[in-house]
Parts: sequence; C-alpha cells; structure tokens
Amino acid sequence: MVSERVRFHLDENVDPDIAKALRRHGVDVTTTVEAGLRMSNDKTQWTYAQREGRVIVTHDDDFLVLASQSTEHFGIAYCRQHKRSIGEMIEALRLIYEVLLPDELRGRVEYL
Repeated sequence: MVSERVRFHLDENVDPDIAKALRRHGVDVTTTVEAGLRMSNDKTQWTYAQREGRVIVTHDDDFLVLASQSTEHFGIAYCRQHKRSIGEMIEALRLIYEVLLPDELRGRVEYL
C-alpha cells in the first residue's frame, strides 16, 4: 500500500496520547492496540507496518536491529525511552510528516 503522505504505526510502548495528538493534526496513525497486535512480537509488528506502508514509531532497540538487516521497510522513527517528552515526540513526528515524503523515509531510521 503506497501513500502520498507519511503514515505512522506506534508500537505498544509508545504513549497512545501521541496518536491522539497526531490525529488532531490530520496525521494517519495506528497503534498496536488498535491493530489488534498487543503482546505480539516485534517481527509481527514489523510485518504489519510493512504490509500497511507505515513508519514504525518505537522506543524498542530491537527494531533498530531489524532495520539494520534490510532497507526494504517504510522507515523507523526511534526515540530512546524517556529521552523526549510526549510533546517533543509529537512535534518531531509532525515535522517528519510535514517535510518528508514516504519514499524519503524508506529504508531509513530517523532518531527523534
């Protein structure tokens, strides 16, 4: 599935309030819980995000390992746990949404 705008998928460790805030700004975002993937392993999350054409937003280092094994993914937006406030994460993700196209994120990791 290809979109003209960046679309995000928040893994289960990312605060769901971030999804709510992004949606208020018109950003297409899913969460692990909403996708019925709660307690799923990282590979299942990865597969979902790739099938849906979504950038994974995560605090989980394991996704960095998966991203290092292949550039065939829609991108990772990574933030170390507790490094940024919820507000800072929202602003960083909004900036990505506003300035980057999906093809510009393909195969990349953006550190928030």
